[in-house]
Amino acid sequence: MSSCDIAFVGHMCLERIVPFEGPAQAAPGSAVLCGAMAAARIGKKVAVVAKMAPADEEILDPMRRAGIETFVIPAEQTTFMEVIHPTADVDVRLMFQRKNAGFFRVEDVPALDSRHWHLAGITDREFTMDFLLAMRRRTRSLSVDMQSFVRQVDEETHMVAFADAKDKRRIAALMDKLKLDVVEAKILTGMDDIERAAVEVESWGCGEVVITRSEGALARAGGRTWYEKFSNANSSGRTGRGDTAFAAYLARRMDHDVGESLKFAAALVSIKMETPCPFRGTLDAVLARMRERHGG
Repeated sequence: MSSCDIAFVGHMCLERIVPFEGPAQAAPGSAVLCGAMAAARIGKKVAVVAKMAPADEEILDPMRRAGIETFVIPAEQTTFMEVIHPTADVDVRLMFQRKNAGFFRVEDVPALDSRHWHLAGITDREFTMDFLLAMRRRTRSLSVDMQSFVRQVDEETHMVAFADAKDKRRIAALMDKLKLDVVEAKILTGMDDIERAAVEVESWGCGEVVITRSEGALARAGGRTWYEKFSNANSSGRTGRGDTAFAAYLARRMDHDVGESLKFAAALVSIKMETPCPFRGTLDAVLARMRERHGG
């Protein structure tokens, strides 16, 4: 049985990003790619369980070159996302899921010995409640990205709309850690204040909550709140911000406290946001950014 520090589960996808200004960019994407690359670059042993068409496996090559062990669950097609930024506000996005690889089944997930499992879905077309319950039974530490339920795909238009998740309290109670961004937090809790939103999500039974927004990230654990501002000079690499930040937090959290882990995640994702690609930096670069800009 293979062993690793973090196993990421989700669709691998092809992505077309249309910025407010400038040419469109097409590249492999997904939450698992951004998260796994960040964790691997800072020295963690990482595995990815991706559902996709085997014909597109070459898009996994960057992860494989980074030492990430990849497992492909075959699907008829690879998920394809189109993301349009209609304004200069990088947090305003129109999303369409043009193709979908289908829901995960727990029997298809390899029996990895992982210290932590993160369910990094793109939309509500990946994880069912039965899958979450089965993963909870077979893992010792589990987290999920709430975009996996808030981003809901219209079967006719393929447009991704943001809406409340009816099973949100049940989902939260199953998790050791939970990831949200400011938009998802507002939709799920009705609260604009991310600290109040984190307290509300904590009350649903999840012991550790991380919420990102354009200016920084918040962590809530053990009845306490931490907040750390980002230090990026530009936002050209905004896509994958939350996935990268949470993966960095998970990786650092294995050996450090909440406050230290949040500073580390903020430093790493600040570097990532300055370049439109998954994180390509080093652990030394992140630690230097922590010292220089995050009081670490």
